[in-house]
Amino acid sequence: MARLIELLEHGQSPWLDFISRDLLESGGFRDLVEEGIRGATSNPTIFYKAVSSTDAYDQDIRDLLEADPQVSAPTIYDWITIEDVRRAADVLRPVYENSKGDDGYVSLEVSPYLAYDTEDTIEAARHLWTEVDRPNLMIKVPATEAGIPAIEQLIAEGINVNATLLFSVQRYEEVARAYIRGVARQSEPRKVASVASFFVSRVDTKVDALLDEIATPEAQALKAKTAIANAKMAYRRFKAIFHGEDFAPQRRRNARVQRPLWASTGTKNPAYSDVLYVENLIGPETVTTLPMETLDAFLAHGEALPTLEMKLEEAELQLKELARLGIDLDRVTEELEREGVQAFKDSYDQLIELINRKRFEVTRI
Repeated sequence: MARLIELLEHGQSPWLDFISRDLLESGGFRDLVEEGIRGATSNPTIFYKAVSSTDAYDQDIRDLLEADPQVSAPTIYDWITIEDVRRAADVLRPVYENSKGDDGYVSLEVSPYLAYDTEDTIEAARHLWTEVDRPNLMIKVPATEAGIPAIEQLIAEGINVNATLLFSVQRYEEVARAYIRGVARQSEPRKVASVASFFVSRVDTKVDALLDEIATPEAQALKAKTAIANAKMAYRRFKAIFHGEDFAPQRRRNARVQRPLWASTGTKNPAYSDVLYVENLIGPETVTTLPMETLDAFLAHGEALPTLEMKLEEAELQLKELARLGIDLDRVTEELEREGVQAFKDSYDQLIELINRKRFEVTRI
């Protein structure tokens, strides 16, 4: 696990992009935390994988049905996800306390069906915050246009927020400024924390397909480059905003910066390095989230070097060349945001369907 320590030495916190009852009950999650994992994230896709791959949740479902045979599948979903997040938060509590609230967080997402509804997102986040009842919880809020005011309001109320499904630098900046506005309304700004989850590999998946359609040598040379370049431009905006005059008044109030979090770091294209999106985005005041497979790969053969601010001019030129070839990155990221929301809706629906099947299996009805 020395490589995780090396990430920390470069100012980056490694978080596990996975939670499951098996991992929690086996002690595997505790082992990872002791070896350097500093947080955890979840989403409907992660919980679907967790519930579909094990019978570890069957007893909980059986107990809920015995207490109330009419209990709905969404209520069961809420209960089992809240329980997993509570357990993970408790394991991470020493990290949270030892880091004075900089790390040790677990993220739990509001329903993806609320992604375009500001007020219902706020209410759902308040509900989850109250039910989990752990100071090291982060509520994941999709950073859609409707999510921006929700992020501001929740931060103002002292609720930790993981602003998720960020693909564009423009949307990243909107989230950063929403955080600053929320912190400015918070009487004790040090008590609230936030990250901005900027998605990586999905950008290359979509852009590389467009480059393949162009099929020129210039286009092929840009494959596997856009996502990293895009993230580096977001990090440059992070530094300008949070280390400039925009955040200076809140810094004087001892507010925390809203760290960029690199999400979707698992490599989708098997032709690329399985640690491509980890190795190339290492830098201070950031978080990298690691799916289990990516964590294993990084521990096996990854390199921890301070790469995030290397080759910035090259990254700029790559994005300019992309535009010259006729690929509109703004349009791509807008599509990715919509597709990301839909993907989480699909996973949520699959999980609800799975729970409905399990309710009959565990009760033999």
